[in-house]
Amino acid sequence: MKRQDTPFEGGPMDGRVLPVLLGITGHPPKTYRIPVPAPDGGPPTVMVYRRVPRGQSSRTGLTRGWKYLHDPTGQAGGRPRWPWSKPAAGPDATPKGKPDDTDG
Repeated sequence: MKRQDTPFEGGPMDGRVLPVLLGITGHPPKTYRIPVPAPDGGPPTVMVYRRVPRGQSSRTGLTRGWKYLHDPTGQAGGRPRWPWSKPAAGPDATPKGKPDDTDG
């Protein structure tokens, strides 16, 4: 398997470079999860890092490489986004119905 040295920014892994396995497309995974064991023996805390471009070439506009940025929210973004699927409703989404309907 092919590996690429990938830098991490933010969070507890700030400034470290780890060899990350590449997928069949030659890119590292979009998210990288690192379980950190709890000091009291409880369930581990999972640190989530998101893949972002490291930079772009000025002539061709191609990505020069990848790096991982710490995502403190840790939201799972592994769901495929198909063009025909509806976006996920947010926590403050209004219920369906007429906006002026006061009777329910």
